[in-house]
Amino acid sequence: MESLYGAFSPFLLILILAVYIFSSAIRILKEYERGVVFRLGRVIPVKGPGLVLIWPVIDKLVKVSLRTVTMDVPPQDIITRDNITVKVNAVIYFRPIDPIKAITEVEDFYYATSQIAQTTLRSILGQSQLDDLLTNREQLNVELQKVIDTQTEPWGVKVSAVEVKNVDLPQEMLRAIARQAEAERERRAKVIHAEGEYQASQTLADAAKIISSEPATLQLRFLQTLTEISTEKNSTIIFPVPIDLIRPFMKMFDSPKGDDQGPKG
Repeated sequence: MESLYGAFSPFLLILILAVYIFSSAIRILKEYERGVVFRLGRVIPVKGPGLVLIWPVIDKLVKVSLRTVTMDVPPQDIITRDNITVKVNAVIYFRPIDPIKAITEVEDFYYATSQIAQTTLRSILGQSQLDDLLTNREQLNVELQKVIDTQTEPWGVKVSAVEVKNVDLPQEMLRAIARQAEAERERRAKVIHAEGEYQASQTLADAAKIISSEPATLQLRFLQTLTEISTEKNSTIIFPVPIDLIRPFMKMFDSPKGDDQGPKG
């Protein structure tokens, strides 16, 4: 029995060693993964996706995911150009497009991209005014994306988008903005009221011109007014009499011009 055990023990050891080496030589990479292989310290062409065979001990494989990464940029204290302190956070979308550069050019491209995003956020937004930060976010997002992408390009990392999420303002600034918005609404209301008064006066002036050119129109308007008044339950009605109706009677009492001049003979 001991001789049989002694005969099989080297074979069993060799079998276990072969299974370990074979399992270490096989790598399976997903569709979105690539393998950066270092063979004796030197980079060889990228492997994957699918089944990848490497030399155990000689090769070292580093997996790199090519999917887009969504990273939150922590809130940053920013002093705008008009000396207002705000707290701003953002989100950045990026992905490695060159796996070899992403591994060899920078130690940790995730951490490096996060740090670049934070410093660029403070730099770019610190050069803008508060009104631009609140109203022109799209333009600021485009500028942030261009600057960060330029800095990460040597690492083989592509920044596809940067979005400013929240802008936290001090309480006194929120109250000032609320007062400004209220004053703006009041200004617009006064402007609209003034425009309405102007249009109404213009319309009345046009109507007066039409009525003055047609005296019969004034009399019809007068009769219409009497009809509207008669429908109200009023005990006393006072209405003006058009001067055109009493003008013939006034002429009867006018003395001829020059009758009272000079002595009577």
